[in-house]
Amino acid sequence: MKRLLIALASLLPPLVAPAQESSPPEIAYRSIPDFLQLPADVYFGEVAGVATNSKGHVFVFSRGNSTGPAYGAAAAQLYEFGPDGRYIREIGHNLYAWSFAHSVRIDKQDDIWVADKGSDMVIEFNPAGRVVMVFGRKQEASDEGTAPLKHPTPPLPPVDGLFRQVTDMAWDAAGNIYISDGYINSRIAKIDKDGNWLTSWGEPGSGPGQFNTPHNIAVDANGNVYVADRGNRRIQVFDGEGKFERQFSIDVPIRPDARPAIGNKPAQASGTMAPGAPWTVCITPGPNQVLFTSDAFPGRIYKLSLDGKVLGWLGESGKQLKKFGWIHAIACPSENELYVAELLNWRVQKLILQPSH
Repeated sequence: MKRLLIALASLLPPLVAPAQESSPPEIAYRSIPDFLQLPADVYFGEVAGVATNSKGHVFVFSRGNSTGPAYGAAAAQLYEFGPDGRYIREIGHNLYAWSFAHSVRIDKQDDIWVADKGSDMVIEFNPAGRVVMVFGRKQEASDEGTAPLKHPTPPLPPVDGLFRQVTDMAWDAAGNIYISDGYINSRIAKIDKDGNWLTSWGEPGSGPGQFNTPHNIAVDANGNVYVADRGNRRIQVFDGEGKFERQFSIDVPIRPDARPAIGNKPAQASGTMAPGAPWTVCITPGPNQVLFTSDAFPGRIYKLSLDGKVLGWLGESGKQLKKFGWIHAIACPSENELYVAELLNWRVQKLILQPSH
């Protein structure tokens, strides 16, 4: 009888819930002061993008060179720096696509890619800084209907080969290009290495495979596509054909005294300014890949495994070194070296993370 009671008890749910997994650790790190060395007459505006190439050069896409009226000004400049932070050059000066900088990435051939949200265009440069391929098309200055894009409900149907406020790009091992398209179309485009449009997937919404501002994109060594679905406060993962695989969110407790970098503290745990809402996604090179992402409030960077487990976090909102004002992009050439682009603080910080043991 005693054995029978023990066996029956083992089948019942526990009266006390199992202990919750401990909070992920805070990662120790330092910020290199004044790492990027700008010439005396050159300035950053809002820094929207940062990337590194195989030689350790740093590329910065800034909302500078503001021309025109205060509203609707053209604001995009692309700069290159050496591994020591020394200024090398501006790429694409007065380029036709420059309007409102959003993202810069470097592919495995060291070609330089940019997404310009204002012109709805993606441009590929070779390492010499010459244009190789052009995707999308900006509105014509001569068209009387040219104006900021609207956000109608229901949204206008997307058109193959065209973008509406494009945000980012990434590549798989075969050279296929994935473009997050972005604030209005809310989809992912897939283009082959020769520039031929293959397919797209996604639409506005909150269900699996739907998006609310797909803001950043990355591809891992196995060809899985990770999308920072910012407005839905999650990262979605797809295979290379757009089949939904999984999603994960970041739920690390915040301190009661946490403050936003600008504006009022978010009143709800959803949307762009919610804790854990991913503005960025960067996956380190192999063989053991990890993912970095960030939020605007409380202004933290998170280190995750590719299955979505939070391995650690660092930072908070603020204006001094080691604090952040709306991280818009992260370059992660290694697990312990990050370059962080900030909109509100007009800068890139180079961070050295203490290795985990």
